[in-house]
Formats: sequence, structure tokens, C-alpha cells
Amino acid sequence: MSMSDPLGDMLTRIRNGQSAGKSVVSSPASRLRSNVLEVLKREGYIRDYSSVEISTGISELKIELKYHEGAPVISQIQRVSRPGRRVYSGIKELKRVYNGLGISILSTPRGVLSDNEARDANVGGEVLCMVF
Repeated sequence: MSMSDPLGDMLTRIRNGQSAGKSVVSSPASRLRSNVLEVLKREGYIRDYSSVEISTGISELKIELKYHEGAPVISQIQRVSRPGRRVYSGIKELKRVYNGLGISILSTPRGVLSDNEARDANVGGEVLCMVF
């Protein structure tokens, strides 16, 4: 059976892994997932990620979760734009997450960016998820 929301599945795996205290979680690989993980790594929410080929043509992402004094760095991660309801935002309408303490991840014409990077580049796009 095919998955209807692969990005939502990856975010749920991260959320479940951190609540269980895991150091590494895995998720099937795709370009969008890798780009979202790159933004999370740049912003300091995960330690690292790597792509591992498990068989010919099938790759998996190993995501190293990050903790600070025993508590997960990501306290909240949620999907905003879903397959049934896409959410787009111009740069002027883009809201700050928890007064700038969290980030939104957007899919823009310049690639997958955090909300701060999108403001600097002056581009809007589809709001994929929010992280705090």
C-alpha cells in the first residue's frame, strides 16, 4: 500500500523517536525529505543525517537526533501543509513561530528553506511544517 504523506511519516518518526529517547531513527529516502533534514541540521534541530543504500535502488535516511541535557531539542514538530489541504504563504503573510524561537520550513522556488532564509531571499511558498 502506498503512503499518502511521506513527509508527515518522517516527522512522526522523528517525534516518536525523541519521545522514546532513541539516538537514531530511520526513514525511507527521498529528495524532499533530505532537503527538509538539511534545513533541520542547519538550524540545529538534529545532529546529522546520512543516506544508506539498503538494496539496489532503495535508500534509507538515518537521522541522528539531538538532545540537550537529556531533553529533546525538538519539543514540537508538526505538519502544516497536508496532501488534502495545501497551505501557501507569501513572505509578508508568513508568521513567526513562537515569536522567532521556532522555525517554519517552506518549499520555495529557490528550494526548501527555513522561514528566516525565505525572508532574506524574499520568497514565499508552501509551508511544509513548523518546528519548535
